[in-house]
Amino acid sequence: MNTKFEFKETDIPGLLEITPFNAEDVRGCFTKDYSQEVFAANGVNHELAEVFYTTSHKGVIRALHFQREKQQPKLVRCVTGHVYDVVVDMRKNSPTYKKWLGFDLLGDKHNELLVPAGCAHGYLVLEDSIVSYKCAEKFYGEYDGGIRWNDPDIAVKWPVEKIGGEDKLILADKDKQLPFFREFVDKYGAF
Repeated sequence: MNTKFEFKETDIPGLLEITPFNAEDVRGCFTKDYSQEVFAANGVNHELAEVFYTTSHKGVIRALHFQREKQQPKLVRCVTGHVYDVVVDMRKNSPTYKKWLGFDLLGDKHNELLVPAGCAHGYLVLEDSIVSYKCAEKFYGEYDGGIRWNDPDIAVKWPVEKIGGEDKLILADKDKQLPFFREFVDKYGAF
């Protein structure tokens, strides 16, 4: 079975859900999840600067991260496993400012998200997973930022019941220390 690239707009401007090229046969599958030429032909300018992979255990929340400056547009795909991926629009002039959307990214489905600059991104790991990030800007530790996963103003509805409840969450100390949305905006302003 062959599938061609499909680009689907979402309710957040610039956030695209993408089905990449995938060919399956008796051996397994071959997936092409990025092509500068195909993206450009679909009106998407995404030139790679860095590629990262995370390996995470079921129950991990990688909070709502972004770079305060030199923001990283990123193409995010769950290579193996299953994550509930969340994108929050942090752009103050956007019609969807503070809106969040959630997506099931599955290794078997091969779907991915193109997360635009100015959006926070995070995910809850529903089964052990490897996630790739193909970033159009390099990582700058001095600009690393984020907001708390359970921020009451953003109010993401994480499906924690799928991991056995909130007491099963695994958070890095870094993510436990992130500011709430109002604290972040008071200190740095919106994008």
